Amino acid sequence: MEFVTEKNRIFCAEGGETLAEVTFPDAGDRTVNIDHTYVSEKLRGQGVAGRLMKLTADELRRTGRRAVLTCSYAQKWWDAHEEEADLLIR
Repeated sequence: MEFVTEKNRIFCAEGGETLAEVTFPDAGDRTVNIDHTYVSEKLRGQGVAGRLMKLTADELRRTGRRAVLTCSYAQKWWDAHEEEADLLIR
């Protein structure tokens, strides 16, 4: 499974169908809002959402940005991954 990183979005698609994605639009100076995580039923239960969050954390570090979380899954994931807490604005 190949993930593609675009500006403020990481996703996986196949045959024109989005199978998984996370979106994080700009929310201010060097800040994004992680507002949406989606995983197709075809991929649920395989850790795909967690991979999307880790890729997002890596992208934030790479680009020097921080995040606010309005996506319920992102909030849950970040609560379980204290090592990434420095990327958040709370």
